[in-house]
Amino acid sequence: MGFSIGPCGFGVTFAPGMTQFVFIGLFGLVLLLGMLWDLGVFSKSIHDEVTAKQALKHSAVWFSVGLLMTLAIYYFHDNLQSITSIQDIRDYAIKYKLRLNMSGSYEAVLHEFSKTSAISYLSGFLLEYALSIDNLFVILLIFQSFRMSGENQKRILVWGVIGAIVLRFLFIYLGSAIVTKFEWVMYVFGVFLMYSGFKMLLSQDEEAIDTEKHPVVKLARKWFRVDSSNPEETRFFIKKDNLWYMTIPFIVLVIVDITDVVFAVDSVPAVFGVTRDPYIVFFSNIFAVMGLRSLYFLLGAGMEQFYSLKYGLSMILVYIGLKMLLEHYAQQMGFTAIHNLLVIVGILGISIFWSIWFPKVHPESDEKIG
Repeated sequence: MGFSIGPCGFGVTFAPGMTQFVFIGLFGLVLLLGMLWDLGVFSKSIHDEVTAKQALKHSAVWFSVGLLMTLAIYYFHDNLQSITSIQDIRDYAIKYKLRLNMSGSYEAVLHEFSKTSAISYLSGFLLEYALSIDNLFVILLIFQSFRMSGENQKRILVWGVIGAIVLRFLFIYLGSAIVTKFEWVMYVFGVFLMYSGFKMLLSQDEEAIDTEKHPVVKLARKWFRVDSSNPEETRFFIKKDNLWYMTIPFIVLVIVDITDVVFAVDSVPAVFGVTRDPYIVFFSNIFAVMGLRSLYFLLGAGMEQFYSLKYGLSMILVYIGLKMLLEHYAQQMGFTAIHNLLVIVGILGISIFWSIWFPKVHPESDEKIG
């Protein structure tokens, strides 16, 4: 390992084969320490309810860490990709269908590569973060329908985030392998995202879940022993008369993770529309998911205030799907990663400000929510 100074500032150079190990190791350490801090392991409040102040602080920290990852990508992504020459950058651009200005010295081309990688990560992170917020609407509905207590919500979200990380990794790994091998899959993703966007745009508000008729509940009751005698139960499994029983909180956990899989079917292809680099796709997904738990307790029932976010997200999905279908023409017109970022931020900003300036009117009381 050695240190080097280049056009991007201070950099760290590792021996071949060590870069990915060191970077992923540090990444995993940050996530582990962050999760332990988020859960209150380092304080005496681990079993306490999450207050609005705590949720705000934790959400701000996770969002800031996600933004700071942009700098890490800018300074170290060349090491992560084992890039040491202009030819390496050219090969990278060809592999991931990236348009880069390859004229000039190695330092100039490396700066262009680092800048584009950082912008692609930031675009993906903001996109995934916004889609995660939409996921919270459904999770809130699930908790309300099953009447989960605050303690159960906190516990389920902890394991839900862990499950989401594992499932997202599998989705991204498989998606990257498929996209790399079969170019035409990007067109399938594009059509699917446009369909999902229009479907989201035209869909009605979610209705309460029938807890007895939910497929997961029916399947669990058919194949396993389920105990629902104690509404305040916080354990996932209990033992009665020397027999193990599954509890309702565990069933809700399964439903939450299945819900994340459903959302990942939209969000993972969407970020592949921003970049095909599996490292950037993975980092943007994970940092968005890690802040999900704190963001849930921050927004709470007030999530309904951001009603227009759904329409903004639907427009983004349609836009990314269209971009996938017309990628070749977009590159010919000079469409770059910065343009992509501006479009995503612009649509999100308009949808959020629209919710704030034009609050939703409650249909029963005819009063504004907020």
